[in-house]
Amino acid sequence: MVSSLQFKIPMPFCSFVFYLTLLPCLFTFALKFHSGNETDFQALLAIKAEITNDPYGILTTWNDSVHFCSWTGITCGHLHKRVTKLNLTSLDLVGTLSPYIGNLTFLTGLNLELNNFHGKIPPQVGGLFRLQHLNLTNNSFSGEIPMNLSHCSNLVMLRFGWNQLIGNIPFQFGSLQKLERFQVHYNNLSGLIPETLGNLSSIKSLSLAANNFDGTIPSSLGQLKSLNFLGLGINKLSGLVPAAIFNLSSLEIFTVPYNQLYGTLLSDLGFSLPNLKVLNIGHNWFTGHFPKSLSNASNLVELDANGSNFTGKVSIDFGGLSNLWWLILASNSIGNGKVDDLSFFNSLSRCRNLKVLDLSDCQFGGVLPDSIANLSTNLLSLRLGGNQLFGSIHSGIGNLVNLTELQLQKNNFSGSIPEVVGDLRMLQLVDLSENKLSGSIPSSISNMSRLYSLHLEKNELTGNIPLSFGNFQYLQDLDLSQNHLSGIIPNGVMSLSSLTVSLNLSDNRLSGPLSMEIGALNNLGKLDVSNNMLSGKIPSSIGRCITLESLILGGNFFEGTIPSSLSSLRGLEKLDLSRNNFSGQIPRFLQQISLKNLNLSFNQFEGQLPTEGVFSNATAISIFGNKNLCGGIPELKLPTCPNTESKGRDKSSSIKLMIPLLSGLLALVLIMSLVIIFRLRKARKESSLTSSPTGGFLLRVTYESLYRATNGFSSANLIGNGSFCSVYKGVLDPGERLVAVKVINIDQQGAFKSFVAECEALRNIRHRNLVKIYTACSTCDFEGNPFKALVYEYMPNGSLESWLHPTPEADASNNEVRILGLVERLNIAIDAACALEYLHHHCHKPIVHCDLKPDNILLDNDMTAHVADFGLAKFFSEAMSKYRPNQSSSIGMRGTIGYTAPEYSMGGKASPFGDVYSYGILLLEMFTGKRPTDNMFKDGLTLHNFAKMALPEINDEIVDPMLLPSSSSSREVQDEEEGIIDPDDSSVKQARECLISIIKIGVECSVESPRERIDIGDVVKELQLIRDILLASHAVQSSTSGSLRFEGSSSRSVTSNWHNFTSFRLP
Repeated sequence: MVSSLQFKIPMPFCSFVFYLTLLPCLFTFALKFHSGNETDFQALLAIKAEITNDPYGILTTWNDSVHFCSWTGITCGHLHKRVTKLNLTSLDLVGTLSPYIGNLTFLTGLNLELNNFHGKIPPQVGGLFRLQHLNLTNNSFSGEIPMNLSHCSNLVMLRFGWNQLIGNIPFQFGSLQKLERFQVHYNNLSGLIPETLGNLSSIKSLSLAANNFDGTIPSSLGQLKSLNFLGLGINKLSGLVPAAIFNLSSLEIFTVPYNQLYGTLLSDLGFSLPNLKVLNIGHNWFTGHFPKSLSNASNLVELDANGSNFTGKVSIDFGGLSNLWWLILASNSIGNGKVDDLSFFNSLSRCRNLKVLDLSDCQFGGVLPDSIANLSTNLLSLRLGGNQLFGSIHSGIGNLVNLTELQLQKNNFSGSIPEVVGDLRMLQLVDLSENKLSGSIPSSISNMSRLYSLHLEKNELTGNIPLSFGNFQYLQDLDLSQNHLSGIIPNGVMSLSSLTVSLNLSDNRLSGPLSMEIGALNNLGKLDVSNNMLSGKIPSSIGRCITLESLILGGNFFEGTIPSSLSSLRGLEKLDLSRNNFSGQIPRFLQQISLKNLNLSFNQFEGQLPTEGVFSNATAISIFGNKNLCGGIPELKLPTCPNTESKGRDKSSSIKLMIPLLSGLLALVLIMSLVIIFRLRKARKESSLTSSPTGGFLLRVTYESLYRATNGFSSANLIGNGSFCSVYKGVLDPGERLVAVKVINIDQQGAFKSFVAECEALRNIRHRNLVKIYTACSTCDFEGNPFKALVYEYMPNGSLESWLHPTPEADASNNEVRILGLVERLNIAIDAACALEYLHHHCHKPIVHCDLKPDNILLDNDMTAHVADFGLAKFFSEAMSKYRPNQSSSIGMRGTIGYTAPEYSMGGKASPFGDVYSYGILLLEMFTGKRPTDNMFKDGLTLHNFAKMALPEINDEIVDPMLLPSSSSSREVQDEEEGIIDPDDSSVKQARECLISIIKIGVECSVESPRERIDIGDVVKELQLIRDILLASHAVQSSTSGSLRFEGSSSRSVTSNWHNFTSFRLP
């Protein structure tokens, strides 16, 4: 037997051999690791290089001082240290997406939402086979969607909404079996919706809304058994909705408004879609009845079928729809004009969450059922206008205590307006027009302290206009025309300075003179008192109604001459003085007003008719029935004025005789003129701008007078300084007028004409919240250099900036500590909003400010705010672009950093939306005490996001501590007039609610998308309501006012077009 040999190898030797064998593997791994790291590093630097603007300096961390895995927005794998996620959302970055993105081969998530990237989506993204989440929403990407994205087979989310993409959806996308969310809404995509999308077996959300897709809805979408959101609204789709879609039991939200779809809804719809929450099918061509089976859609929250062709009786039992809050069936042919058409109100009364009910412009008949008194007390909007309803307005409507909107117009209601309507104190809009209502107007209507629109026209109302109507504080639109009202017009009504839209009292039996108080209507756009029995002269104070665009006084017994104060109404477009007893000559200043229609017929005017302005257009004027008029343009065929021809011949003869004499003198005059001009240019002689086309300003100033007024433009008089202007305090000799002189430091060819043109456009713009421009000057200084200046009304309390962020030096110079309380800030915010509303909506041509910020809001002695630098943005922008073509400036980019709307940085045109954004930032700054450029706002955090994250509650970190003291504060409580709240005061809770509402408005003004920003007119109304309640809570500290968070009306009125929300809201 042979024994085996056993070799014993020492352990150290074994280890050596093992590591020697492993060494090539480790070397290969390290080489690949270093190579991969370097690839990612270089790719990230290439991505950074394509970003041209980084306003928050986020990418400054992208340098080699630390490993790229520590850079902002970067996530790496723990083992291989390769980039797996790139998240740069909401940073306002500007630039293009580098094709080197394709080198980040380990990338699973790319999120660039809410930036300003433009250009095409690089096709290299299609090579990222590990990619799961791709989000490019809210940018400006253009071009077509790369077809090779279909190679990213692991994609779970693909979001391209709110861009400028064109072309078709690639049919190859049907292969993305893991895709759960595909959203391309609000682009310019076109063509057919690919049938292959029906292969997306995992899809849960499919949003293709607001594009240009045409053709039919693919029947293959009925195969998507996991689908819970389908948004196809605002396209050009036609045909029938595939029946299979109505059998997708998982479907929760189905929105297809604003297409050309037709057909009927399936009778078992309520059973086949048991999870349905939102059904928006409005503005299509659907016909037939509403399925009774919708009674079983117990999860339904919103039903909107506005503007379709549905017919028949509403047979839905709404009693089981306990979550329903939005029901709009308006503009259909539903109802039969029968007394039981509204019988479904009985079941609606069990929908205790109902807030919006719109059944307007249908064919409902009968009377208002008793069950209207039992509708949800949460109801905000009730619209039944444009039907065939009759009988009296049910007194039970007084139970709907939270109504903000009541529309019953264009029906056959009769009887009197119930007194209980006055109990609906939350109402903001009431329209009872075009009915058969009779009796007097209840004075209780004036209890609706928040009312901004009241329409009672075309009824049979009698009696006087209630004196209490003069108590409205926020009323903007009042129409009582075509009734049988009598008596005088109350002085309080004629002095409602809140009226901005229209005051229409025409076609009644009103008598007496127009009150001198009419001058208080200085924000009004239209005044119509025609076809009454008014008498006397037109009050001269009407000249203060400088925003009037339409003045209709025809069909009365007015007399006298046309007052010269009408010359102040520079924005007037329509003037009707017909069928009165006016006399005298037609004033020539009417030629200078921008009239488009002038009716002077059937009066007693005499003398020569002017021939310029509106008088040069025979179709724009009417002068019939004035027997003693002469002259005018030939088309009017008026008699020639006496002595006109003979005087013309005499003048002609005289001119012929003087020609030889003048010819001899002309050469001498020319020579002398050249000598004088040469010397004037070298000397200090200047010609004032007021002798130029801008002669409509109030003062005539020269360089010398402004030099004296500002003590030689001394530094002691300097009160402001900017990149293109300096502002000096001065005293002009006439009347020792205190003024602010803005010297514009721009010297360029053509600047004079541009400057004059801009000033000419500004001279007719007047509003109590705009800084008054006294005059302008464009001339040469003592050394012959061009000089341009604007002379403003001086504001003794300086800028809002100096109050929000006072410096110790400023406080010392004013011998006071500058503190703004809650009420004062709210007043200033309202003043600024009113100024913007005027510029946007009530000027002859809308004006965009472009640079709204605290520095441009000035405060007078009464702390009333006045917006400055309006209307000059275009001049400064053009001037800076020519004078400093290679230098950036805040004006050149339409605003100041921090306040500028994001779309401006991408080259977007100036628009009122941009001003609203700036105003939102301003509002947040006023009530948080934080500048938008504060150092705390970095790493994606902005003032907008900072405020938004705090809602729906607020705390001491969000709000300026001067406005919301804590209970432990040792600071003395300030005087109530300053608006600083005592923590022990019972109004503290109300103040908190007030601040929440204000912050919400600021946030919604400053949203990224311009189309989603609140209109400045709505801002004014809501801030005024907040102030009203806040002041009431101070006045009656023992009362407990309702919450200021107006759930349905906070910064977006429920009367707005809700389809923009319901159609495209994403899960």
